[in-house]
Amino acid sequence: MRTIQTFCFSICAFMLILVNSAFSQILEANTFRLDREPLPRPASNTVTDILVFDDTIWFGTGRGVSRTRDGGMSFESFTREQGLGRGGVSALAVSDEAIWVATGFDTTTDFGRFQAGGGLAYSLNDGQNWTFVPQPGVTNVQNITFDVALRDEEVWITSFAGGLRKSTNLGMTWEVVTPDSLIFDPVPNLNHRVFSVITVDSILWVGSAGGVNRSNDGGITWTNFNHQNQEAPISGNFVVAIGYQAYSGRDVIWAATRETTVESGDTTEFRGVSWTEDQGFTWRTALRGETVHNFAFDDSVVYAASAKGIYKSIDGGETWALFPNIQNANGTRRILTNEYFSAGVSADHTLWVGTRNGLAKTSNNGITWQVFQTFDPTGQEGSPRTYAYPNPFSPKIHNNLNGTGHVRFQYNTLNATRVTLTIYDFAMQTVKKVVEDQPRPGNSDLYEIWDGTGQNNEQVDNGVYFYRLDLEGDGSYWGKVIVLN
Repeated sequence: MRTIQTFCFSICAFMLILVNSAFSQILEANTFRLDREPLPRPASNTVTDILVFDDTIWFGTGRGVSRTRDGGMSFESFTREQGLGRGGVSALAVSDEAIWVATGFDTTTDFGRFQAGGGLAYSLNDGQNWTFVPQPGVTNVQNITFDVALRDEEVWITSFAGGLRKSTNLGMTWEVVTPDSLIFDPVPNLNHRVFSVITVDSILWVGSAGGVNRSNDGGITWTNFNHQNQEAPISGNFVVAIGYQAYSGRDVIWAATRETTVESGDTTEFRGVSWTEDQGFTWRTALRGETVHNFAFDDSVVYAASAKGIYKSIDGGETWALFPNIQNANGTRRILTNEYFSAGVSADHTLWVGTRNGLAKTSNNGITWQVFQTFDPTGQEGSPRTYAYPNPFSPKIHNNLNGTGHVRFQYNTLNATRVTLTIYDFAMQTVKKVVEDQPRPGNSDLYEIWDGTGQNNEQVDNGVYFYRLDLEGDGSYWGKVIVLN
């Protein structure tokens, strides 16, 4: 599943949403033309999906879809302004003929706050024009499109309330296709709540809350593999992502599998990864207890993007290693999260990883990384030379890495310099010297980070704090940050 969220639903709430279509938005199909230049950087620091297609790398983000054709030297992005749906990207598919993007957002209803599908959009001319497709189903509430797969002239999508659907006319109409040939009813039938889909040599693989499903005939008949119906089963029936790996004549299907203990009552289910080399009849499991979001492959090497970071296996899943925290070569850019949503490998064996805190790539097995993060530039066209973000800052929530939150102090340098950053309380007493006399390159957009602690590494109280950024040979610049837990 190419998505950032994990969902847990109550049956009662789902039934209310299913029968009440009053929440759904009225969306019209429209075609948009790219009348303005795409953004020259990743659209967002939240990177939910990475797809490598020929010489182009595509990124689903929290604010649209981005791509690079030159290894990250430049980016172009497509957002709602170019015709995509509302919200962040929840699914992405690319072929020679088309690009498909699905989006989702949070919405408030009479029954509480839920996720809603923002619809789909496709381009048949490399992003120059986009056609919007309303979210299929009787409601878009709790009906995000979690995954998209392209099979010949068919478009397949998976969504919670909407189930598994296919279209043969570019989304003008959709047909519900249950992955077990039963009448569609996702209330009692967990296998109709679908989350992931891929196609491999015209074979359909669909992951649901009821296991992994395979169809060799375009969705007419299905075989279901779950934790209860096999001697060597998947680890759990909640299948949020499926990946395909081919190397040395071997065809491997991987699944990110989680437990459905509440619904199934089977306490032997567990979260982890599951994989099969015999078309699903036997499975092996690993990474017990880990929350895996997505996969990437480089010949025999497997990468798993997870809630703890990026895992790597070089022996077919027998053993796994977790990459250390990511930062660029000079330490001026860091990935301040353990949550990794996506991964991809380009033709030159470069590993790309997407997180809730930016994008990164390495071409030497993690020895060095290049980090890409989106920000508002400083010192340009009247903008300040420095600012703090997020602001207000919660050390318990924001940029949480290994249990510690961080706030960034963004600034730019004109020339090579040495930097000192000092935090003061409201009485202008020194709270902490975060950075002191550290060398920084010239003509750069940089940031320093603070974890919200004082000189003795104790958490500071809620309140207003000031900071002074001293750039040797340039000047001193002041700003303010609010700490709010």
